[in-house]
Amino acid sequence: MSDFKPTTDQPDLVDSDDMPVESMAKSRDLAIQKRRKRALRWLAVGAALVLIAMGFTPWRVLVAVVSTYVLLNLGMTIIGSFARPVPEPPPPGELRRVKLTYRCSSCGAELRMSLANDQVPEPPRHCADEMELTTDLSEI
Repeated sequence: MSDFKPTTDQPDLVDSDDMPVESMAKSRDLAIQKRRKRALRWLAVGAALVLIAMGFTPWRVLVAVVSTYVLLNLGMTIIGSFARPVPEPPPPGELRRVKLTYRCSSCGAELRMSLANDQVPEPPRHCADEMELTTDLSEI
């Protein structure tokens, strides 16, 4: 036997606060981006100082360092956009209460959605088709 206990739609089990909780993922992502850009700036300054110490003219060093900085910054931005992890599921306070009913046009199965991220979320899929919204949107 499993320890699964189905929940019911009792008001004391649902948080009455409809305001979403601000996610921390965006602030962590911005902090990582700032740290990477700071490291890239220090690398560019260090490379410029080494090249000038080696006897290259400051003008050539400036052009080389600026162009390398722009290319590396662009590359890190593009690669960083691919490397971002899938965000964690939202905390329970970030979900909003909804009362939406969906019906599968193929088999007739019905689904009632009580919590969602958006006021009108994407319809779920059943029997390889999107389910039809049967709730009147003016009631929401």
